[in-house]
Amino acid sequence: MAKPRQSVNVGLLGLGVIGGGVARVLLGKAASLSAEVGCPLKLKRIAEVDASRARSVPGAASLITSKADEVLNDPEIDIVIEVIGGENPAVEYMQRALSGGKHVVTANKEVIAKHGPELLDLAQKNQVDLRFEASVGGGIPLISPFRQDLLANEITAVHAIINGTTNYILTQMAKEGQDFAVALKQAQELGYAERNPTNDVEGIDAAYKISILASLAFHTIVRPEDVYHEGISRLTGRDFRYAKELGYAIKLLAIAKKDDNAVQARVHPVFVPEDFILAKVDDVFNAVLLDGDLVGKLLFYGKGAGAAPTSSAIVADVIRLAQNISLGVPQTPRLHLEHRLTIKHMSDLDTRYYIRLNVADRPGVLAQISTILGNHAISIASVIQKEADPQAQTAEIVIMTHPARESGMQQALRDTQALAVTKEVANFIRVED
Repeated sequence: MAKPRQSVNVGLLGLGVIGGGVARVLLGKAASLSAEVGCPLKLKRIAEVDASRARSVPGAASLITSKADEVLNDPEIDIVIEVIGGENPAVEYMQRALSGGKHVVTANKEVIAKHGPELLDLAQKNQVDLRFEASVGGGIPLISPFRQDLLANEITAVHAIINGTTNYILTQMAKEGQDFAVALKQAQELGYAERNPTNDVEGIDAAYKISILASLAFHTIVRPEDVYHEGISRLTGRDFRYAKELGYAIKLLAIAKKDDNAVQARVHPVFVPEDFILAKVDDVFNAVLLDGDLVGKLLFYGKGAGAAPTSSAIVADVIRLAQNISLGVPQTPRLHLEHRLTIKHMSDLDTRYYIRLNVADRPGVLAQISTILGNHAISIASVIQKEADPQAQTAEIVIMTHPARESGMQQALRDTQALAVTKEVANFIRVED
């Protein structure tokens, strides 16, 4: 057993929105945090190229350096917090810190999704720990329960709303009847969406996060490239209006399921029944629903982003590490991800579908479409003609299917689009009952 420590020193990489929040907590609550740890917990150094950022954090100016090396190479620093974001140079800094015998705390979902298993192995090799509670769900305690508290469970499914930006946009589209572009602009004006919102609205951010949760839930390695992702930009106010008429809400869900020895992970808009618990998660809130054989259905809910919630998760990780360091006890046992499961391709998905079409308004059109669907083993549950344009001689129809195979549906959509009577396959959305 290591010798108990007189103090624990922390180095911070990055003083942006999240880094500033973390620094304010570590400096402003130093006395109470030290009491929790059992010895002084000190923020010793902050690496940030823009020294002016220290002005908004009382006590930070004297700790600033422009060089990450002054944090990574300092033998007195025990814990390195990485909050610079992005893949590079963040992954290199984490590798250097772990190789140098320093514990690492990060909020970086991209690095954990892409390099997590290798970084965890490196931490184990150097007898230190890598903690990443803030990488998914902001301030919602998720990683620790998946990593420790739920180990006795066999988890079979995870359904999650894990991007606050898209959830806010979808809430506005549903409640206010806004189209995507209008709701996005409003989200940007309120600071919920970035100037370049691609990672959020195209499902990339959620794909990183569900790859992390799926890896932890199923004790296997799920890479971001294993996750099918599709964004929300195709959705219109009409889709929300029709969904409500049919008894559904539309959410961008991150879904991971295990069936025997196969795992499927996907992110895309979904029709969910209005009485489904995730249908009621609105605005910037996140929620993760899992199915375990012992706990049954378990829901985690809260704010998934922002400086304060994310700082809460980061500092909690720091406290856990610092407590062990101060007592001289070993770190968390190795995370086991050796169970290699087959990654199930999206084309093998079986689900129901909503299809919205603009077609020629004349007899025989539905028969042609029905024939195509039937040729691909797709059975129609209902068909509703929603609107007609007498001048253009077109009609909008909505089709709900029975469960069908994704590969067959994609080919049927291509064949339907090729029909002379089809003006447009306006949208199709999967249904998660």
